[in-house]
Amino acid sequence: MAIIFSKLVGKNEPLYGKFEHPIKALIQNESNALEKKKTLLDVLFNVEKSNRYAETTMGQTDFDTFQSVKEGAGAENDSIELAFKKTIEHIPFMKEFTITKEMADDSKMGLGANVKAKPKGFVRAYYKTRTKLAAWALAHATETGGKFNKAYVDLTTGDGKPVFHSAHPYSQEKFKGKTQSNFYFKSGICATTTAFEKALGQLANKMRNYKDENGETMEYVPDTIILPCNRPDLEQIVKKVVGSERTTGTDYNDINTQYGNWTIVILSGWETTDDRFMLMSSEANEQLLGSMFYNRVTLDIRSYIDEHTRNNIWNGYCRFGIGFTTWKHLLLAVDGATCTGATAL
Repeated sequence: MAIIFSKLVGKNEPLYGKFEHPIKALIQNESNALEKKKTLLDVLFNVEKSNRYAETTMGQTDFDTFQSVKEGAGAENDSIELAFKKTIEHIPFMKEFTITKEMADDSKMGLGANVKAKPKGFVRAYYKTRTKLAAWALAHATETGGKFNKAYVDLTTGDGKPVFHSAHPYSQEKFKGKTQSNFYFKSGICATTTAFEKALGQLANKMRNYKDENGETMEYVPDTIILPCNRPDLEQIVKKVVGSERTTGTDYNDINTQYGNWTIVILSGWETTDDRFMLMSSEANEQLLGSMFYNRVTLDIRSYIDEHTRNNIWNGYCRFGIGFTTWKHLLLAVDGATCTGATAL
């Protein structure tokens, strides 16, 4: 990811001119280092570039299966129809840091320790904003939307429902009244390794049997478990289940059908008051363009001298969009006797 710079604007103050190139080097080096680090954004979202104010993804139905015909008869006409569409608008974000005239004077012609810390922290804040937005969007995906850093973010999918909902409708008139769920609850599913292993199998089967807009089984298999960051007992149970070759807690040590099938992601910032977890199919996420993150404007940094204070101000601007085209790559399960808006498992 490139970072865009502009030259120092305003008076050509020699002292600040000496600062500019070292600061740019610090920013670029820190950006290169952070770009190489894989974050949950790269694992859980499709990250793409955009050159428009927004991106719209439109679904469509597929052709139905071939039908037999009598000898000499013609084929039945089939067609592809448009399904739900989703538009994700890009959000602008900005930040500044200042090198005061006094700080510049005291640093002479070099970069003082405090000055070095600011540019690096500035770039880290940019990457942290992207990651935190991605985590926030998933953590709040039972809602239709919400505020992140003062910006309203739409969290509905193409059908107008929140990502996790018990009644996702079909787009086709022939399925009017029929719905599908990707939000489940059942008491005790996270209580023990045995219970969790069984629930994992049941929920994976639910996802594998999601239907497309033609009513056909999609057969996507979940491979990622997403956990809250504040449930250590649940985290321990999950790691035991997916990391043990044999079923734990049994005297006959049966084969563990979940071993080696999963990637575990601890979602930083997702704090819950109960045990719950998400399942995701990486294949479905990629093929259906499920969770989307669009880079509209990469970090654009400009520096100038404020004539009133003589401070050197560095201003950063970026713009990106986030959203969910569909729900069919995700599932949420809650350990509880009841859960508003969810379906009993």
